[in-house]
Amino acid sequence: MGELLTRPRAIWLLGVALLAMTAGCKREPDAKVSASPPSLTEVVVAPIEQRAVSIERDFTARTEAVPTVEVRARVAGILEEVLFQEGVEVKKGQPLFVIQQAEYKAALETAKAQLAKAQADLTRAKDTSIVDNYRAKLAEREADLGKASKDVARYKPLAEARAIPQQDLDTSVAAEKVAVASVDAAKAALRDAELAQRTQVQLSEAAVESAKAAIIQADLNLSYTTINAPIDGLIGKINVDRGNLVGKSDPTLLATVSRVNPIFADFSIPEADYIRLAPRINRDIQTGRGESQPFQLLLTDDKPLPQKGRVVFVDRAVDQKTGTIGVRAEFPNPDRLIRPGQFGRVRGAIEQRPAAILVPQLAVQEQQGSKTVLVVEAGDKVALRPIKVDERVGDFYIVTDGLKPGERVIVEGVQRVRPGVQVKPVTQPAAKSGA
Repeated sequence: MGELLTRPRAIWLLGVALLAMTAGCKREPDAKVSASPPSLTEVVVAPIEQRAVSIERDFTARTEAVPTVEVRARVAGILEEVLFQEGVEVKKGQPLFVIQQAEYKAALETAKAQLAKAQADLTRAKDTSIVDNYRAKLAEREADLGKASKDVARYKPLAEARAIPQQDLDTSVAAEKVAVASVDAAKAALRDAELAQRTQVQLSEAAVESAKAAIIQADLNLSYTTINAPIDGLIGKINVDRGNLVGKSDPTLLATVSRVNPIFADFSIPEADYIRLAPRINRDIQTGRGESQPFQLLLTDDKPLPQKGRVVFVDRAVDQKTGTIGVRAEFPNPDRLIRPGQFGRVRGAIEQRPAAILVPQLAVQEQQGSKTVLVVEAGDKVALRPIKVDERVGDFYIVTDGLKPGERVIVEGVQRVRPGVQVKPVTQPAAKSGA
C-alpha cells in the first residue's frame, strides 16, 4: 500500500521538474534578445549634385537631299544608250542617256539651208538697181518739164506780139502740163520702188533672224538628245529601259539625282523651345556656322552620328494647328550613310544651366500632385522633403526648391523606411547614379 502511494508522488515530482526545465529553456532566448540593440534598415543614398548641364530635346525628323533633280527627256525619240550604273555617284555634266539623233541632225541641216536662202534673199533685196532705174526716169521727166517750160516762156511774148500763131503757144502750154504730170508720176513710181525695197529688205532680214533662231532651236534639240547629269550627286534607278520611246507627249522621267553630302533633316519644334533657341539659331544662320548650337542626328539605332549639324533654315511662320515651327538642319555625310527619306531624331540643347541642382529620378516620389524625396539628415534619420523640379536631364531632375547640394536622398529602400526612423545609409557609386 505504501509503494502505491509512493509511485504517483514520484511521477508528479518528475512532471514538475520537466515543467521547470521547459520554462527555463523559453526564458533563455528572451534574455538574449533584450540584451542586443535593434538592427538598422540599410538604404542606398545618393548625394545631391550641382553642376553645369544642358537641357536637351529630341525632335522627330526626316532626312532630305537638297538639291534633288529629276532627269527627264526634253525631246521625243527612242532611248538608245544608258551610260551609267544605277546607284552610283555622278558628276555634273556627265553623259547619262542618249536619244536617237538622226532626226534632229537633219532638222539642224535644214535650218542651216534656210538661213543661207534667207541671206541670199536679203542680198537681192538690198540691190538698188530697180530704184536707180526709177530715179533715172524721174530725172528724164524733170528734163522734159524743163524744156516744156522754156518753150512756154519763149512762145508767150512772141504770141502776144503776133510773131507766131497762138496755136504754137497753146501747144507748148499743153506740153508743159503733160511734162508736169509725167514728173509727178515718176516721183510716185520712185517712192513705190523705194518702199518696196525697204519692205523686202525688212522681210529678208526677218527671214534671216528666223532662220538663225531655227538653227539655235535645232541645235538645242540635238543637244537634248544627250542627257547630262544636272548636278553632282547620287543617281537612283533607271525608270525607262533602252529601246523605249520617251518624251513624246510629256517629258519622261528617266532617273533622279540627289546630292547627299551634306544631308538635311527637316523637323518641327514647339514654339516655346523655338523662343529659347532663336537667338543662337539666328546667329548661326547669319554666320554660316553651327558652333554655338550644334545638333546631333540619331537614326533608328539610336546612335548619334559623329558629325554635328547646324540649323540652316527656319520656316516663315508657326503652324497654328500644331503650335510648332519647321526647321531644317544640315549634317555632313561624307560616307553617304544617310539617304533621303530616313526617319530619325534630331537632338539639340535648348538651354544651358551653369549651376543646376540635380536629384536622381529614382529618389523622386509623387504624392497628391506634389513631388517629394526622403532625405537622410544628421544622425542618419529620415525626413520627408517636398521639392519643386523643372526640367529632366537624363536620369535626373533639376531641382528649383527643397534641396541643397551635398544632401543625401534615398534612391533604394524607400518602401522599407518612414520619416523619423534611423537608417544605415550606403552611398551609391557615381556611375550607378545615372550621372
